[in-house]
Amino acid sequence: MRIKDIRASVHTTSIEVPLLTERVDGYGRAEQREFVFCEVETDEGPTGVAVTGHFLAHAVVAALHHHVLPAVQDLDPRATEAVHQRVWQRLNPRAMTGVVSSALSLLDIALWDIAGKAAGRSVASLLGGARTSVPVYVTFGFPQYDRDTLAAAARLHLEQGFTALKMVVGVDERGWREDAARIHTVRAAIGDEHDLMIDANYLYTPVQAALLCRAVEDAGLTWFEEPLQQNDARALADLRAHTRIPLAAGQMEGHRWRLRELVEHRAVDVLQPNVCYCGGFTEARKAAHLAQIYNLPLAHGGGWPLFNLHTLAGMMNGWILEWHLGMAQVGQLLFPDAPRPENGRITVPDRPGLGLTVDRDALRDTRIREP
Repeated sequence: MRIKDIRASVHTTSIEVPLLTERVDGYGRAEQREFVFCEVETDEGPTGVAVTGHFLAHAVVAALHHHVLPAVQDLDPRATEAVHQRVWQRLNPRAMTGVVSSALSLLDIALWDIAGKAAGRSVASLLGGARTSVPVYVTFGFPQYDRDTLAAAARLHLEQGFTALKMVVGVDERGWREDAARIHTVRAAIGDEHDLMIDANYLYTPVQAALLCRAVEDAGLTWFEEPLQQNDARALADLRAHTRIPLAAGQMEGHRWRLRELVEHRAVDVLQPNVCYCGGFTEARKAAHLAQIYNLPLAHGGGWPLFNLHTLAGMMNGWILEWHLGMAQVGQLLFPDAPRPENGRITVPDRPGLGLTVDRDALRDTRIREP
């Protein structure tokens, strides 16, 4: 079996947010408007699919068509180490991130989908098959909510079977004090028996993050995700040494060396490689083994749960999956047979590969033509 073609395209959509009357353009924050869909074709029939997010989406498509395909064409799609070696040697010998990492992520995810279909096994099984289902938390705390609506949304998701919730901080113009008030509002609404996480999406300075941590240490947070600008490993380590709140990061890091930096600096309690950005399953598996060596759990942030599900189910130290409402809706639109959470857990599909069937009409209707 050989790689014959890579087809990639940019797409957009809108989503429904619970308790808001109007649909939201894109699938999350204001900049999350576009996503990239990729399909890899082989000479023997099996094809693989993948999705990644909004970062320089048109450039990612161009990289796949004009640079990645010529480098990997006619390689065996199951030989993922050989494929990665070819990409690193020819396109990225200095281990840069950004467009090349997103493009490699798309290629690699699709190749694992092909390998699973060829073997008649799920990607999670090929990665190690540690479990067939994983717990799920819902990212629900959108900045459009005021405090009362935020509390109502939290209670709504508990009624729907979720037992763990994550809310966004760092975006309110009133600063960390308003974030602290919102966190305490949600904790009061859901009680002490449910997990509550917060995510700053890299937006706080070290001082702001420290002040927020001091203000909410009594809220029993499960983790504080991406608290600091640039994911500065040294500053994260300083923050971790001065708070009892566990820290999580890694979802947007483009390869194993950036993830290693977080681990070696003792900057995180929870490592979060995301296959849609870090270089795919091949790279995420290496990050998972790194985390195992240091007794760190592997959790998921950064969205795209239908792909990251397989990493957490496959690896021994896999923990909990993010059900990001926006990216989950994108997945359900493109893949109507995709699994959904039930009673706080999600099960790996019993179909080979990723277990996803593409809705070609949805793919056509959401596509943005190249500029």
